[in-house]
Amino acid sequence: MMKAAKGIVFKYGDNVDTDVIIPARYLNSSDPAELATHCMEDIDSDFVKKVHKGDIIVAEKNFGCGSSREHAPIAIKAAGVSCVIAETFARIFYRNAINIGLPIIECPEAAKGIESGDEVEVDFDSGIIRNLTKNTQFKGQAFPEFMQKIIASEGLINYINQK
Repeated sequence: MMKAAKGIVFKYGDNVDTDVIIPARYLNSSDPAELATHCMEDIDSDFVKKVHKGDIIVAEKNFGCGSSREHAPIAIKAAGVSCVIAETFARIFYRNAINIGLPIIECPEAAKGIESGDEVEVDFDSGIIRNLTKNTQFKGQAFPEFMQKIIASEGLINYINQK
């Protein structure tokens, strides 16, 4: 099972909607690799050039609001992001992220205390978020075991198929 994530932070504010995460003009593709090449481009044109496998997105309130499309968490995951931390998530994004196996954690203190460029490590078992750059630590919501299994299986469909 995927127990932890570690990477450099890309930080965003409130109300990052699904149209910014993956602009509607690219929704004619459902190929994760293709979607990844346009991830976050309308809010951060350098994101796809700078993101590395394992990096982490940190945002403030209501991350993933807007449409219910699964393309948004798919694009984030396919871009190599290992975890999204936010003050709060839009409920449909939260569900879609779990369904496709993208780890997400709500933690208002971490969202406020972590900056772009910080190196962060997340322990999914405990919900502990460590900011290695600032030597600070936050307690996020740990994933229930069944959600960890879905994420470890790379999504709900794979999890069900493994049963």
